[in-house]
Amino acid sequence: MSLSSPRFSILHSFLIMLCCSVITAKSVAQSNTNDSIPNRKWWKEAVVYQIYPRSFKDANGDGIGDLKGIISKLDYIKSLGVTAVWLNPIYSSPNDDNGYDVSDYRNIMSDFGTMADFDALLKGMHDRGIKLVMDLVVNHSSDEHEWFQQSRSSRTSPYREYYHWWPAENGKPPYRYSLFDVNHDAWMYDKTTNAYYLHYFSRKQPDLNWENPKLRQEIYDMMKYWADKGIDGFRMDAFQFARKDTTWPTFPKGYEKNFGQYYYMVPGLHGYLQEMNREVLSKYDLMTVAEGAGNTYEDAHDMVDADRHELDMAYAFDGIDVAKSTGYSVLKFKQVFSKWDSVFAEKGWLSIFLANHDQARLVSRFGNDRPEFRALSSKMLSTFLMTMRGTPYYYNGDELGMNNPGFTKIEQYRDKATLNEYQYQQNHGADMPAYLKEIAFSSRDNGRTPFQWDDSKNAGFTNGTPWIEVNPDYKTINAAAQEKDPNSCLNYFRKLTKLRKDNLALVYGKYTLLDKNNPNVYAYTRELSGKKVLVMLNFTGKTAAVSTPFGSSNANPLLCNYGDSAKTVKTELRPYEAVVYLLN
Repeated sequence: MSLSSPRFSILHSFLIMLCCSVITAKSVAQSNTNDSIPNRKWWKEAVVYQIYPRSFKDANGDGIGDLKGIISKLDYIKSLGVTAVWLNPIYSSPNDDNGYDVSDYRNIMSDFGTMADFDALLKGMHDRGIKLVMDLVVNHSSDEHEWFQQSRSSRTSPYREYYHWWPAENGKPPYRYSLFDVNHDAWMYDKTTNAYYLHYFSRKQPDLNWENPKLRQEIYDMMKYWADKGIDGFRMDAFQFARKDTTWPTFPKGYEKNFGQYYYMVPGLHGYLQEMNREVLSKYDLMTVAEGAGNTYEDAHDMVDADRHELDMAYAFDGIDVAKSTGYSVLKFKQVFSKWDSVFAEKGWLSIFLANHDQARLVSRFGNDRPEFRALSSKMLSTFLMTMRGTPYYYNGDELGMNNPGFTKIEQYRDKATLNEYQYQQNHGADMPAYLKEIAFSSRDNGRTPFQWDDSKNAGFTNGTPWIEVNPDYKTINAAAQEKDPNSCLNYFRKLTKLRKDNLALVYGKYTLLDKNNPNVYAYTRELSGKKVLVMLNFTGKTAAVSTPFGSSNANPLLCNYGDSAKTVKTELRPYEAVVYLLN
């Protein structure tokens, strides 16, 4: 065979690829093999990708994303390097709150498809090595759930105690604030039995009565149903609200400004979680995460410390609450995340996130969505999420640097909470242009616009009419265009997930904050078994100086969001620059 023959060229190329693959696999294995790491868990090393089904991909042209649409994009999801998917609720629902009002926990919402579609989705994910985490919505149900229909039918119904009722003959119940109600009132009068029922969220989301052991057993049986299907975890929606003080004390006037002190982690909640763990969680290899971490660090530890036998992790809102429409302090941001890390440095586990279906877009909230800075700041924020300790949760579309759509009219919104609050503000004579400006920054719908697949009509999301408007910038910001660009947000995200996978120091390593008082730069190290990684992030749109205690000759650049890599530790960062070094 001639050395110049095509057959030799193919064989030579194959041998080079095989050799490179072996070397790469060996280096990754060497990087990740560390028997000294205690309590290694798949969910600690996971990168969780959150999919909002309604807005991800529509397969049947009705304008609503569905399970078959997700199935059609499983190879794309796999290509991201994520290892788990958290799916927002897909259960049967009248859709008052986009699926968070469940009418049947053991069936699929018709908008999304069938149980056969779900089974195919689960198999498709598992075939690709991707775990599936389901949303568990059991602080409340839909008012169209059979339990509630029975509960409201009669005061003597065996389902009466599945919910919280207050007899009207006892007068109005003590005021409880509702997050979604148009009047902010969590008690709704129901004339059928001349009584009020409790709803911390919308009127169509009555709160379940966790004091009732029959109700709890119903929920545990339902959880087993999904676990037996083979799902890999539950995200516990609003569960820190589940326990109520049913003596119904009167709360101080104005308490709703800090309602969490009265609503979160009411004594007795941990008993429910421990029972849930005994009945369900301990019997399966399931990942569990609580929405919210309570009012104190102790609350969070009590939920997630392994010896408590409750949940695996929680996500705290302190970090995302830093961002305001008027801007935010980088110093405050660093302080919050550093404090949470220090509190959990030796025990327990947390998640890291900056965006989800309840938040505005990552880059619009914490970065800079002006054209010259959108991609850079998006990459910088993604670098933060992928290099901190804790399990990262990453919201779909952020890997493209999708930003807020810039809605200007209330008619463009679909979110129940936003629409009801608009009515409340209008009824109370508020400055409505100011409210519209505020929700253009903060509304949940900012993160719910359709995924931008390509530059075709409706961004390739649907060939019908989308349930909510597509962001008009989809012509330039879309997955198809970014696939072709090696420096795109999408391809940078893939590099980040590989970097995290190849360096367990970024998962389990000690975190040390550097240059603490720098108002512009967030710098820190992650260190494990003698391996030290340095992360430097400029959170501003201007050049920023940085001071680190490391010399200039002992750094190996691993990644930079500008596409180039300085071979010495930088003392100055370009606008929104992110750089990661391995320190020798």
